[in-house]
Amino acid sequence: MSDSQPLKAITRYLQKQHVLSVCGGDPVWCANCFYVFNAEKVAFWLMSEESTRHGAQFVGDPRVAGTVNGQPKSVLLIKGVQYAGRIRLLEGEEKEQARKAYIKRFPIAATVSAPLWEILPDELKMTDNALGFGKKLHWLRQDETQ
Repeated sequence: MSDSQPLKAITRYLQKQHVLSVCGGDPVWCANCFYVFNAEKVAFWLMSEESTRHGAQFVGDPRVAGTVNGQPKSVLLIKGVQYAGRIRLLEGEEKEQARKAYIKRFPIAATVSAPLWEILPDELKMTDNALGFGKKLHWLRQDETQ
């Protein structure tokens, strides 16, 4: 599998799902959020108020980790992604681009004015038992200065 193959497989999976868990802060707190995955940036876009417990923690410490997974009944069909990265509030043109994509995926969001956030994962790890029990696919964001 070439270096881009794991990311392609992970992206296909993430674009089929719609809820992620995101955890961060001290003390650690987790939340479940609807998301859109942007394959070009390798980024999750989500909507949440800064006034929520997790939103306030994101502002204080942008380091986050979480998961995306389905709920198969058979262990042989388990697929899921773990990620670690940083989250930030989007502004300006980036916010508008994310908002359009988010509303396209979740039309009800057009009536909501909550801020949009971007999670840039530094690492993605996918378990895909359909490829063999315990099969893992890994992706690491390369330092753009290298």
